[in-house]
Parts: sequence; structure tokens; C-alpha cells
Amino acid sequence: MNTLTTSFVARLKRNDEAAWFELWQTFGPVIRAQLMKWGKGRIGSQTVQDLSQETMAALSDSIDRYDPTRGARFSTWLLAIAKHVLGDEMDRRNAQKRGSGRKGADFDDAWMASSGASVDENYEAAVFRAKVEAAIRLVEKECEFMDFSIYRMRVLDGQPGKGVAAALGISEPTVSRRLAKVRDMLRMRLKEVIATYSFTPEEEDEAERNGLGLNPSKTDDVLFDESIAEIYHRQTELRRQEQANLRP
Repeated sequence: MNTLTTSFVARLKRNDEAAWFELWQTFGPVIRAQLMKWGKGRIGSQTVQDLSQETMAALSDSIDRYDPTRGARFSTWLLAIAKHVLGDEMDRRNAQKRGSGRKGADFDDAWMASSGASVDENYEAAVFRAKVEAAIRLVEKECEFMDFSIYRMRVLDGQPGKGVAAALGISEPTVSRRLAKVRDMLRMRLKEVIATYSFTPEEEDEAERNGLGLNPSKTDDVLFDESIAEIYHRQTELRRQEQANLRP
């Protein structure tokens, strides 16, 4: 593991509330979407919320036993826990229908193996998008308001540079310069976020495979911005759907 990954796991094991909140904020929507998919209409959105919280609680109970050298990505292990929690819930419901009691199965170390959950490309892609969204949030907090506003208008909202300059009362070269500043910061934060949550070389290389070149060039800048915008809008829609599902 790299230093950032080791440090993050150590924070979780110390019950660092900020680390747990960071984990929940980043991967909570991914796990909830997977639970909803697995539920196939048998569980509602509120149950999905409850089960996602139980997943984090189970992760908390077992984090001291997490050992990435046993072959599982952190995302794979998290998914295995979610699958275990959902299976336990469905077994409990079936037991209630039969009128019998049932004690939930313990989450043991066997779930740490990479075979503990079936992971498809869609799930891994969703995990990667969550990492990108986390990097965007960090940059938005760190940037000057004007700088991120320019990046939002120019890249995330797809407005032309001339229009952004006119709307903000600045020159187009200023728009380009500040846009590049935010892009560079985003590349740096993206490297850090990926490193924090990555346990395999494949995970560390996933930015390049998804069109997010972290070593800048003019050609890469265009593709980088396009990829960031696409991921941002997909994550925004994911969260919008979640909120819609929770409305009475």
C-alpha cells in the first residue's frame, strides 16, 4: 500500500470521525445504488438507506481485520459487506414469514477474499466516479470562489470562454489562466484521492484508462475537462435520483 492509503486505513481504525464521514460521503451513493439493484424492487429506498448505514457499521466492526494483502480491493471488500448485510436482511424477512427466529450470520474474515463478492465493471466504474466527485469537492472547498465559478461555468456547465468572460466582466485570457489553475489543482487532488482509496496497481492507473490524464498536455486538457464534466453530471443525477426516491 502507498502512504496515503495506509494513513487512511489507520484513521478508520482509530475511529476518526472525519475519515468515516469522508468514506460515507464518497461511497455511500455507490453502495445504495448497488443495494437497490440487488433488491430488485423487494426493498424500498428507506430500507436501502438503513442497509447502507448497517454496511458502514459492519465495516467499522471489522476494520481492524482488514488486510489488503489477501487479495481484495477496498471497494470490493465494501461491496462484500453490503452483500452480506442485504442477504442477512432478506433471510430475516423470510424467517419472519415462516414465523421463526433467525440470528444474523457473522461477518468473518472469509469475506475479505476477492471472491467474496461478484464485482462487475459497472460497479468499479461507479466507484471511480465517486473518487472523481470527491476530488471535485475538495477543489471547490480549496479554490477561490471566482476561480471555481469559472471552472464550473466553463467546464461543468459547458459555456464558451467568451460568454464566461462577459458574464464575469473579465478578459478571455483571464478565464483561460484561472481555468488552468483549477484544472491543475484538480489533477493534484485526483491523484491524492485515487491513492488514498487504491490498493492495487490497476486502481492507481484507472485515471488514465478513463481519459483523465494526470500528466498535462494541451490535448489531454480537452479530454480531461470533457471526462470531468461527464462524471460530474452523472454523479449529480445519481444524487438527484436518490433524493427523489426518498420523498414521500
